[in-house]
Amino acid sequence: MGAGLLALPAPAGAQSIFTGDAIGDIRVEGTQRVEPETVLSYMKLQPGDPFAADRIDKALKNLFDTGLFADVTFRREGNTLVVKVVENPIIDKIAFEGNNHIDDKDLLNEVQLKPRTVLTQSRVQEDTTRILNLYRREGRFGATVDPKIIKLDQNRVNLVFEIKEGKKTEVRRINFVGNKSFSDSTLRGEIETSVSAWYRFLSTTDSYDPDRLQVDREKLRDFYLSEGYIDFKVISAVAELSPEQDAFYITFTVDEGERYRVGKVAVKSTLRNLDTKTLQGLVETKTGEWYDQLAVDGTIQAMNDALGTLGYAFVDIHARLDRDPDPKKKVVSVTYNVNEGPKVYVERIDIKGNVRTLDKVIRREFRLVEGDAFNTAKLQRTRQRLENLGFFSSVDIKTLPGSAPDKTVIEVDVAEQSTGELSFGLGYSTANGPLGLAGIRERNLLGKGQDLQLNLSLSGVRSQVVLSFTDPYFLDRPIAAGVDVFDTRTSNQDSTQYTEQDIGAGVRAGYQISEFLRHTVRYTVTRQDITNVASTASLAIQQSQGITVNSLIGNEFLYDRRDNSLAPKSGYYIRLRNDLSTLPGTLSYIGTRLGGGYYLPLNRSQSVDLRLSGEIGYLADLGKAIPIINSYYLGGDTFRGFQTYGIGPRDSVTGDALGGKEYAVGTVQLTFPLGLPEEYQVTGHLFSDFGTLTGTDANISTIQDTAALRLSAGIGFDWKSPFGPLSVDLAYPILKQSFDKTQIINFSVGTTF
Repeated sequence: MGAGLLALPAPAGAQSIFTGDAIGDIRVEGTQRVEPETVLSYMKLQPGDPFAADRIDKALKNLFDTGLFADVTFRREGNTLVVKVVENPIIDKIAFEGNNHIDDKDLLNEVQLKPRTVLTQSRVQEDTTRILNLYRREGRFGATVDPKIIKLDQNRVNLVFEIKEGKKTEVRRINFVGNKSFSDSTLRGEIETSVSAWYRFLSTTDSYDPDRLQVDREKLRDFYLSEGYIDFKVISAVAELSPEQDAFYITFTVDEGERYRVGKVAVKSTLRNLDTKTLQGLVETKTGEWYDQLAVDGTIQAMNDALGTLGYAFVDIHARLDRDPDPKKKVVSVTYNVNEGPKVYVERIDIKGNVRTLDKVIRREFRLVEGDAFNTAKLQRTRQRLENLGFFSSVDIKTLPGSAPDKTVIEVDVAEQSTGELSFGLGYSTANGPLGLAGIRERNLLGKGQDLQLNLSLSGVRSQVVLSFTDPYFLDRPIAAGVDVFDTRTSNQDSTQYTEQDIGAGVRAGYQISEFLRHTVRYTVTRQDITNVASTASLAIQQSQGITVNSLIGNEFLYDRRDNSLAPKSGYYIRLRNDLSTLPGTLSYIGTRLGGGYYLPLNRSQSVDLRLSGEIGYLADLGKAIPIINSYYLGGDTFRGFQTYGIGPRDSVTGDALGGKEYAVGTVQLTFPLGLPEEYQVTGHLFSDFGTLTGTDANISTIQDTAALRLSAGIGFDWKSPFGPLSVDLAYPILKQSFDKTQIINFSVGTTF
């Protein structure tokens, strides 16, 4: 690749190229794809302009700046300026060779060059660097990339990146210098980077990543600040590559400083009409305890949220630390100063990173719009709503300066994740025996946030086909409308000695009454068919044989204050559901269920949490007996320690479960880590289930029924394994009735691929 300004020797008497004479004509040579007129437009020279050095030099630079040409030369023939160009080739295909650990798709997303674009050496070099950086982020610092250009006809080329991935560059050792209060092993547990070990085959944290190293510096700082070391500093974090270039040795040098306890704690405010007593209950820092920066940050966030709810849009809260004058005491007082902040309004909302998801899908989750007063509580709620969509692996929201001091720009940067699922599954559960499933689902159909799914499942007890579609903003209104079609066949020969088939369809619609209160209505019609009733079955089951039509109108209110609806760690919810079975169906009853749950994290990392949940339900017939298949049942997954259908009214002669009309059930569960590497995603839990199920419309004389309390307790673990979710519970029934059916072990595992 080169450039030149060439003035060929002219015949005797000819003038030099730079004479100041006027250009009579401009002729372009060498073009193939680019039109000569396009070349002339880029040059910004035209006949009549002088043969001046500065003008011709500027024209030359303009042509090279386009990136279209590998070489350009100028020469003069009389009063004609001849421009000869060599066009850069066009890329026909881009290929990768030698890549086993990173897919072609991911590499194509990383490089900037694309097929049918102009190839330049500078862009090739930039993309080579991008590929190397991608491999370094994967922990392969020994990777090499050699770009090859294969020439084709018509000035086209194929670009091939030949890659030698090399071995993964592991972290062989992590050392700490300057730590006196905490051991190296304790500090290693606080950072993300880990030392390579054989059991970390599912992990990527044992490979060196400079970005992760920066995160580790912040994690160390957060840890020490949460333990009272307010002067802590990370002096350096150095990663040394071994001579063989196959491992890194990482050394953190720290200065711990002194440890401080909390002295006086106060809340002061200059806000008009604000009683600081309303904020006292939000203070997490306590006198006499070790200073904890996380508690301070949590207090400030809680105060911001509370004041935003009270209508204070412009608030500035900061914590002032005052050390005791006596340096030997090592005490620091904390004063939360609540002042009126600058009046700032949202000027603009910018959205980045969404390649597939439409902007409006993201914008409709915002609790702020352009022109609103800026509010941190509403911005935090926006982040929560975006995360709850499940469309993004990360959601980063920043506030940037606007065009004026009283304006701010909100920038949302999302990283999309796969929302399409094609799954096939195999598994086993103690409730349903061997099972298989297949399904196809798109949770973000056409980038519009719509959910379409088709699921098929088959087990030893149940087979089911379900087609479901949900539009969360039907007709661009905040109404989640959906339709469901299903066919379920259940063979309960072992527990209730009959076969049940339910075929039906339903429609539903939900909307927000307020930010946290949602109302959903639904209508479902189901054809219920009871067949294959065993001759030894209960008389109540034999009386239920045949076809019924259940025309069900459903109504639900959900008040949800959980931090995340998909995987809650803190917060609570309350749910009220009503179901009315009426005409044009053949049944007539009403059911009401009231339930809720409370989630409480017991440590800062939220790896240990307590869950309390419970629900009560009641069925009332409206002139017609309620069939046993429409009754409530408890056991198995809904009440561990007992079989599916293991609790409630039962035929004393046949032992068949008859279901119940009234139930109450609750759970207390403590979840905790088992000490295994975090990337294994294995957690343990202690639990206790308790409740009762009673009442039936079965018209037989051999019913065993009591409202006595049942209670079980046990231990279990959950593993999000590569083969699918696995759960094992061992539960012992502490309180039970003689006719209940117990089950000590509850086990289930499945996989999708």
